[in-house]
Amino acid sequence: MGLNDPQWGNKNSGGPPDLEALLRKLKAKVSTLMGGKGGTGTPGSGAPMKGFAGGMSLIAIIIVLIWAGSGFYIVDASQRGVVLRFGKLIETTLPGPRWHLPFPIETVQLVNLSQVRTVEVGYRENVKNKMVKESLMLTDDENIIDIQFAVQYFLSDPAEYLFNNRMPDENVRQAAETAIREVVGKNKMDYVLYEGREQVAAAATKLMQDILDRYKSGILISKLTMQNAQPPEQVQAAFDDAVKAGQDRERQKNEGQAYANDVIPRASGAAARLIQESQGYKLSVIANAEGDVSRFKQILVEYQKAPAVTRERMYLDMMQQVMGNISKVLVDQKNGNSLLYLPLDKLIETSRGGSPEADSQAAAKADNAAPATSQGNDNSAAQRARDSLLSRDRGAR
Repeated sequence: MGLNDPQWGNKNSGGPPDLEALLRKLKAKVSTLMGGKGGTGTPGSGAPMKGFAGGMSLIAIIIVLIWAGSGFYIVDASQRGVVLRFGKLIETTLPGPRWHLPFPIETVQLVNLSQVRTVEVGYRENVKNKMVKESLMLTDDENIIDIQFAVQYFLSDPAEYLFNNRMPDENVRQAAETAIREVVGKNKMDYVLYEGREQVAAAATKLMQDILDRYKSGILISKLTMQNAQPPEQVQAAFDDAVKAGQDRERQKNEGQAYANDVIPRASGAAARLIQESQGYKLSVIANAEGDVSRFKQILVEYQKAPAVTRERMYLDMMQQVMGNISKVLVDQKNGNSLLYLPLDKLIETSRGGSPEADSQAAAKADNAAPATSQGNDNSAAQRARDSLLSRDRGAR
């Protein structure tokens, strides 16, 4: 009786089931599943064993195919595949579909080369979460500053990254801290905090890359970013006062420079003007002196020709210049009439309003126009000069 028989356990059944029959049926079903022929057979028959062996071979082939198929893998464009055989590096594969001997003979590790990796020095995840032992550094002028920065890097060689260093990311952090401490220790505090921050970052990046290259870490530093650089919190107030004093000093220096830039050009202009005026005065004096010399030479020539006339003319010119600015009237009683009418008010007005310089110039022209050719005409020339002078006096009256 089978196990699925509805009469199983019925009281009207003829007795308990036959165990041998059940075993034979079960064995027949297993043989059928294994590829053997169904039916009853003795335990010593070879047909069921052959079917079992064929089934096991098929299962083994399927298992081998699955195991071999597990060796296929795909490398993305941004990745490289590192193939290991029993833990030893065999090759580095390029992007594309690849195959390696399945586990446990060979394994593959995919390394992303384009991923930007970041390590923080002086803080973790947030600048407020400070790491004091990493951030406090000593400058060249023996001041302590608090620096927090982040380092971004790529992988240049996956094999070196995986096998040359035990903790490559931690090595990057230590190399960054070493490089920044060396650069800060060679510079002044003000330079690191203000005008030289970019130069400090560039120098630290170069030094860090040199350190990692010596270790053959397979890492390429991309950028070092200064997150924060300031004095320690304990001396922040005093440092702010010092910074304010420095700013005041710079402001006063700028004001003084602006004042100097305003005063110096003015002084330079005034000096140039005085120099030009002195040069003009010099030329004027020289020209006047040369004119006086030339005039004296001309008078000398005329004097040598007619000394008496020249002396008389010079005397009259001088007397005209002297007498032209006075308000007195001279009367010649010997040669004049006995009755004279003197309009003193008119004479005073004329003397005040007239121009003696114009009269002297007219007299000089008249004198220059008079011929003086010989010593024998001295008296006649003097007489003409007196007549011209008397005629001018009459016109003035």
